[in-house]
Amino acid sequence: MTVAVLLVRAGLSASDEPSGTTAATATTTATRPTTTRRTTTAATTTAGTTTAGEQRFYTIERGDTFGSIAAEFDTTVERLRELNPEVDPTQLTIGQRIRVE
Repeated sequence: MTVAVLLVRAGLSASDEPSGTTAATATTTATRPTTTRRTTTAATTTAGTTTAGEQRFYTIERGDTFGSIAAEFDTTVERLRELNPEVDPTQLTIGQRIRVE
């Protein structure tokens, strides 16, 4: 690839390059992936009305534990176990949804 193509893919132009920075360096920096956490919310309904408490769910990602999830959502492992009695915290699988609130 040419330098111009790399710059375009990185969203840069030649004038955006600081002196001493190569296009390859700029591209590597610009395309570095970021980590995001995914949560979803669902309102609890009873007889057609929404209750005051919303349920929040989290999708398990690689490396997650109940401890790391509890820390991220400012709760305790015990609370996560109460909210998810059917989930074995030692057998979490990527893509699995658990309730966090």
